[in-house]
Amino acid sequence: MGIGRFLIILGAILILVGAIISILPRLPIPLGRLPGDLVFRGKNWVFYFPLGTSILLSVVLTLLLWLLARR
Repeated sequence: MGIGRFLIILGAILILVGAIISILPRLPIPLGRLPGDLVFRGKNWVFYFPLGTSILLSVVLTLLLWLLARR
């Protein structure tokens, strides 16, 4: 694969990711606030670990890549 084709594909992926990120706040899916997302609050600190969101995104991306690889 030539460098030009690689850069075009990379640019298309970045545009797609940017579009998804700009659309996410309008979706009814509360990513970052799903059951299983861990939040620990102290007096002067907050520890946030999006475990539920990470698992959901992992499953969705795995299925998407699996479907694309089957073609």
